Amino acid sequence: MVINWYGEGCFKFQNGDVSLLTDLPDQDSGISIPRIGTNIMLKTITAWPIEFGEETKADKTIFGAGEYDAKDVKIKGFQLKEESAEKYFKTIYVINWEDIRIGFLGHISGDVPTSAMEDFEELDVLIGPVGGVPFMDIEKINRLVKVLNPKIFIPSFYKIPGLKRKSGELKDFLDKFGGEVEKDLDKFVFKKKDVQDLKKTKIVCFKI
Repeated sequence: MVINWYGEGCFKFQNGDVSLLTDLPDQDSGISIPRIGTNIMLKTITAWPIEFGEETKADKTIFGAGEYDAKDVKIKGFQLKEESAEKYFKTIYVINWEDIRIGFLGHISGDVPTSAMEDFEELDVLIGPVGGVPFMDIEKINRLVKVLNPKIFIPSFYKIPGLKRKSGELKDFLDKFGGEVEKDLDKFVFKKKDVQDLKKTKIVCFKI
């Protein structure tokens, strides 16, 4: 599997001929929106009534709670009811892609619902925000990663060049977490066998 990051919560996962793209950056974020096609578009925050943008062409767009199967990628979504409002709703996901399990926390700011915690166990990869407000604070995401103990944790939604909104630094999270860190990657390429024997979470950070 190959993972690329385009800033904020926008990641591209590629496994063979199948690709999955998540959460395009906001138009006014200061971050360039990738103009790439994808088989699956995964949205963790969705406007209500639902709006479909044309920035990226996807064979299938997934949003909201439920179980999905697209291109043999099995996805389970959990709505963050306490964080949703009249004009939008938030969702977190667990992705089962062949033998790899990925947890994607998207725009989460509060706790993972108790009913979803079991599904977020035994993850190969967990992706979550580390830049603080308006997302989960650093102490809380730190504790969550240690409780879930994924093989790999990939930070999202932190300060990078060009970002217009106020956000915390990646360094603040890394200083609190400790442990092994791999930095400044153009992309993260791995197989199940590369991570299955890790006993403690390894943090993987991208260059952008």
